[in-house]
Amino acid sequence: MRDAYLVGAGQSAFGAFPEKSYRSLFRTAFEAAVESVPDGLEPGDVDEAFVGTLGVGGRQLGLSGPAVTEHVGLGGVPCTRVENACAASGFAVRQAVQAVKSGMADVVLAGGFEVMSDLSSDAAKYWLGVSGETEWERLSGTTFAGVYAQMASVHMEQYGTTGEQLSRVAVKNHANGAKNPHAQLGFECSLEDAQSAPVVADPLNLYHCCPTSDGAACALIVSEDVVGEYTDEPIRVAGVGAGSDSVGLFQRDSYTGVPASERAAESAYEMAEIEPEDLDFAEVHDCFAIAELLAYEDLGFCERGEAGQLIESGATEPTGKLPVNTSGGLKSKGHPIGATGAGQVVEAFKQLSGTAGPRQLENPTRGLTHNVGGSGGAAVVHVFEREGAEVDA
Repeated sequence: MRDAYLVGAGQSAFGAFPEKSYRSLFRTAFEAAVESVPDGLEPGDVDEAFVGTLGVGGRQLGLSGPAVTEHVGLGGVPCTRVENACAASGFAVRQAVQAVKSGMADVVLAGGFEVMSDLSSDAAKYWLGVSGETEWERLSGTTFAGVYAQMASVHMEQYGTTGEQLSRVAVKNHANGAKNPHAQLGFECSLEDAQSAPVVADPLNLYHCCPTSDGAACALIVSEDVVGEYTDEPIRVAGVGAGSDSVGLFQRDSYTGVPASERAAESAYEMAEIEPEDLDFAEVHDCFAIAELLAYEDLGFCERGEAGQLIESGATEPTGKLPVNTSGGLKSKGHPIGATGAGQVVEAFKQLSGTAGPRQLENPTRGLTHNVGGSGGAAVVHVFEREGAEVDA
């Protein structure tokens, strides 16, 4: 199969934008992605598109993919809507890579969008809840905060993880998001702030939970046959992995891990022929603080039960051994469901192309993105690397 390359990526700001539509947000992201291509790309070059969205709020429930691609001038280009809850656009990126690798397309757009801020809090909870197990979780009144609170409680009881360690995730990600002009909650917070916030679902408090967001993000994936037309410094999609699992948390054998993430990571590492220690940074799915800690373990950044110590050690800070969520993550950057996975790819592109501004890491060559649907019913992992990057022996 052919190699696939990431040649451009862009996003809208994430936040609450009552004056914006899902079409206008997607246009902003698409134009930013096109403008980021080093040697230029014309919309007419795009052969196919995959667009992720949950369809929150009932707007354009059918054909929402063609609705946004037509709006940005891609009318007539085959477009598929991808829905995998919060992992929708991460899977859209995977579909784009598959289309390129198979030889069916040379230039593919992968993106996503969501508008969530125009709903009441009750309606937002409903739309978020549809990605949980319907009969025994959502209809019994369980929220996603409640589901992740169960995961946090068991992790704390089994491994001694502390509330302070959960709060350190928030402090780190807010500090990173404060350097990201696209972040919804782009401000720093103290450890005291993050520990003393109102409880949402014990043991999770307000600073342990990501916001609901409006936004869009896009990535441009091309084949090895045409990559030279768009850049002299290609970023290869070195590895892709995906996994699925029971939608309901109660249906799983363990509450202290996300097996779909673990399987996705193993597949991505195998394809990329690397180990976790070969990564220079990672964007992981931190919808709740405990989700980032679980990701450390699921992705092999540390052993089971050691995530609390890892965050406490500073290893995942921008100056640490493996910076995590330099964008601010879902916690600070925001979480417009259908745009989140593609938004992670935007950060990977910026870091690897040296365009991340004040949050730029020093000469990174390889990064990972990790996008989860629901409480772990689906997960997708991508490994991106600058062409010519070598794995240390």
